Amino acid sequence: MEEFKNKVINVLVTYGSKLLLALVALVIGMFIIKNVKTLMTKKEEESSLDATLAVVLRNVVNLILYGILIFTIVEILGVPMTSVMALIASCGLAIGLSLQGALSNFAGGLIIILFKPFKVGDYIESNSSQGTVKDINMFYTVLVTLDNNRISIPNGELMNSSIVNYSIEKTRRIDLDFKITNDCDADFAGKVLLEAASSTEGILLDPPPFARLAAVDDDTYIFTVRVWVESNDYWDRYFDVLENCSKALTANGIDDPEERMAVRIVKDDD
Repeated sequence: MEEFKNKVINVLVTYGSKLLLALVALVIGMFIIKNVKTLMTKKEEESSLDATLAVVLRNVVNLILYGILIFTIVEILGVPMTSVMALIASCGLAIGLSLQGALSNFAGGLIIILFKPFKVGDYIESNSSQGTVKDINMFYTVLVTLDNNRISIPNGELMNSSIVNYSIEKTRRIDLDFKITNDCDADFAGKVLLEAASSTEGILLDPPPFARLAAVDDDTYIFTVRVWVESNDYWDRYFDVLENCSKALTANGIDDPEERMAVRIVKDDD
């Protein structure tokens, strides 16, 4: 028992001052980190920095500060730095191998934040997914579809595919095709469609609306109607133009070939 007490006393004498100094360094370091975080949050509120980028910068600074604090404490305790670096390298390799997907998504998030191919509120399409960007975090981008479903797309996948941003330009073009029977006057049908499209509320007159015969398929004429609209009003104007043109064709007696029914009369000779 006496020998154990002597060993404890020797340990306390040898390492007590180092442990006390390490504890003091820990307390001071945590105090500094807390105040830096508070100061950064205050500066973020005062600046016009992008919110997502501000969060990333804050997290990176915190990580660096905590790293410095840990290395300082290790140095105070007298632990060989070569052993510490070897341990960190081994842990980093193991973590990197197990979190390849997460790291890829993290890198994708950084690219989105830095290069801004889209922002919150934009309507985008990537692969088979499209919708309004609701949130951009470090690992996922959240889209809200037109029917109010949420899609979470990994940032790594998003940055390795083509992205169509429908909101980045102020105007968009609506393209619609209308099938009509080829026994009507093509010039008259084009005029009806052009007047209907041009009279639709909210469409832009510069560039001017367009309505022309685009293709002929068996007994069918295919007319293409194109109008330009404000990007924010795209879907409202899309359905307005579709409705107005369809009503105009019906009002002028111009038939859709799919609405006709073919009747074949077979005469029985008996």
